[in-house]
Amino acid sequence: MTRTPKTFHVKSFGCQMNVYDGERMAELMAADGMVATDDANAADLVVLNTCHIREKATEKVYSDIGRLRKYGKQGDGGPMIAVAGCVAQAEGDEIIRRAKVDVVVGPQAYHNLPRLVADAAAGTPTLDTDMPLASKFGALPARRKVGPSAFLTVQEGCDKFCTYCVVPYTRGAEVSRPFAAIVDEAKALVDAGAREITLLGQNVNAWTDGERGLHDLIRALDRIPALARIRYTTSHPNDMTQGLIDAHRDVEGLMPFLHLPVQAGSDRVLRAMNRSHTRDSYLTLLDRIRAARPDIALSGDFIVGFPGETEAEFAETLRLVDAVGYAQAFSFKYSPRPGTPAADMDGQVAAAVMDDRLQRLQTALNRDQHAFNAATLGRRCDVLIERRGKLPGQWLGKSPWLQSVHIVGDHAIGDLIDVAIAEAGPNSLRGTPAIAQAA
Repeated sequence: MTRTPKTFHVKSFGCQMNVYDGERMAELMAADGMVATDDANAADLVVLNTCHIREKATEKVYSDIGRLRKYGKQGDGGPMIAVAGCVAQAEGDEIIRRAKVDVVVGPQAYHNLPRLVADAAAGTPTLDTDMPLASKFGALPARRKVGPSAFLTVQEGCDKFCTYCVVPYTRGAEVSRPFAAIVDEAKALVDAGAREITLLGQNVNAWTDGERGLHDLIRALDRIPALARIRYTTSHPNDMTQGLIDAHRDVEGLMPFLHLPVQAGSDRVLRAMNRSHTRDSYLTLLDRIRAARPDIALSGDFIVGFPGETEAEFAETLRLVDAVGYAQAFSFKYSPRPGTPAADMDGQVAAAVMDDRLQRLQTALNRDQHAFNAATLGRRCDVLIERRGKLPGQWLGKSPWLQSVHIVGDHAIGDLIDVAIAEAGPNSLRGTPAIAQAA
C-alpha cells in the first residue's frame, strides 16, 4: 500500500556538519511538498540523522527506532523511518535487516532522499550508501530562510586516518567544494537572513581550490555586504597555514575563536593516535596564532583512556591544559569503534580509570573556561542576538569569543548589539547595552 508522507521531522545527532546536513535534508523534503513538524511522534516520516563517533551509537539508533514504533504516528504500521548519516553509512545493510526501516541513506547520498522516500512509500525499503565523485550539493535546493547564524559546509571527508576515528570510512576522502559555489551559497545565506556564517568541514582548514586556501575563501566572504561574522570548524593542526594565521590578524569579520583539537598531551599517545603533531609543535603553533591575534579564544578536543595511556601520560595532558588555558573544550572517554586500528590495540584502559581521568580533566577545563569568562568582565563587545531568553524581555546571543550572553532590552533576533559584560558565570555572561550604560 502506498503511504506517501505529508509531514516530516528530522532529528540530528553529533557534530555541526550533521546539523547542516539535517537542515539541507529538511529543505529537500519541503521542496518536495512535505511539511515540517517539531513533533516526531506526529510525523508521517522521521529522519534520524546519525553520528557514529561515540560508542553505542548504533544501539541508540535502534532504541530511537523502537520508541518511534511504539509512540510515533500510528496507521499503516507507524511512521516511515529513514536512517541517515554516519551510522547509516557504516551499518546500512544491517539496519535494513534488523530494524526493517524504510530508508537508509549515507551522508554523501542524502540529496537522493526524496526519491528514496517515494520508492519506499511504494513498498520497497531503499538503501543508498554510495560515495559518488559528483557533488551532492548541486542537487540541493536554494537556501531561502535561515537564522542569524548559519552553517555552510565547504569540505568533507578526512585523509588523516587517526587510529580511533571512523570518519574516513563513513565520510570518505577529503573533498573540497568549489570556491564559486561556496561564495554563491554564502550570499544566498546572507540574503536569507544570516549575519554570521560558520564554515564546516571534517578538516575545514584543509579546504583548497586550485591555488586558493581557506584564508583566501575567508577574505572573499568578508567582502559580502551584511555578513558581519565568519567562523570555521573543525581544524587540524597540520593544516593551520601561515595564510590562515594572518587572516586572523587582518580580517575584521573573522571572529577571534579557534577550535583546534589536540586530543592528548603525550607524544607517545599522539603517535599511537596517528595525530601527526607533537605536544611542542602544537604549543608552538598556538604561540604563532596568539602573536597574530592576542585576544583569540582557544578551544580543543581531548580523549582520555586511549589504549596504553598511563597515569604519567595522562598527567602530560593535564599539564598541556594548564599551559594553554582553553576558553572552551570538549573531552571524551576513548570509545573503540569497530574497524579502526585502535579498537584492536593492546592496553585497553579500564572504564573506572577512564571515568576518573575524565572527571579530573573536566575539572581543569571548567576551571579555565570560568577564568576566561571572568577575564571578559567589563569588556565591551558586539553580541549577535540569536533567540529569546527564558525570562521576559531577555535575549540570548553570542560574543565574538562564542560565549553565550544574556541581554535584557528592546532587541530583535539578528541584531548586533554593542554591550558591556556586566557579569561572568562559568557557562554564560550577562551583558548591558553599552549605549544604555553610557546614558
